[in-house]
Amino acid sequence: MEIQVLSLDGKQAGSVQLSETIFGLEPRTDLLHRCVNWQLNKRRAGTHKVKNRAEIWRTGKKMYGQKGTGRARHGSARAPLFRGGGRAFGPVVRSHETGFPKQLRALALKHALSAKAKASDIVVIDSAQLGEPKTKALAKNFEKLGLTSALVIDGAEVEKNFGLAARNLPEIDVLPVAGINVYDIMRRNKLVLTKAALDALEARLK
Repeated sequence: MEIQVLSLDGKQAGSVQLSETIFGLEPRTDLLHRCVNWQLNKRRAGTHKVKNRAEIWRTGKKMYGQKGTGRARHGSARAPLFRGGGRAFGPVVRSHETGFPKQLRALALKHALSAKAKASDIVVIDSAQLGEPKTKALAKNFEKLGLTSALVIDGAEVEKNFGLAARNLPEIDVLPVAGINVYDIMRRNKLVLTKAALDALEARLK
């Protein structure tokens, strides 16, 4: 699959061949769904916590006699039945992470890239570099490229000026190639790859 390479100014700068084994698969929505759920579950803190009846600071003395009052039988005031008592079956501190094998993660990434390629939502640029960190100038460049919602993937490191200029733009995310993931790919309309990122991806996923 051949795709045009553009400069940051929107001009043509040659073409590259996309690997069919990475960008030419038939996207599997079930695999993408599992991977996105795995990512979202993994980043949950899981620090929610309630106090059960054993953790409530309150007397445990029997409230009144078992018989003769005509009222219901009650013991400790810490019981969940009472206002100020412990909570029954409430959330506790735990991990929400679900299992997702490493090989399936790599396969899901290929399917996410293939989904963008199939929809013609991949843009390849020669490099992501700016002379000075000016958000206004970068916004004009993105306007020429037709980008309003995009994930930009650079090489091993994001160029400093480009990263500073892009962080104030809404719906624009910039990541090094090591940080590419299915969730961020799917949540933006366009996927922008530099030539360095493309080479690194093909070396990693071949």
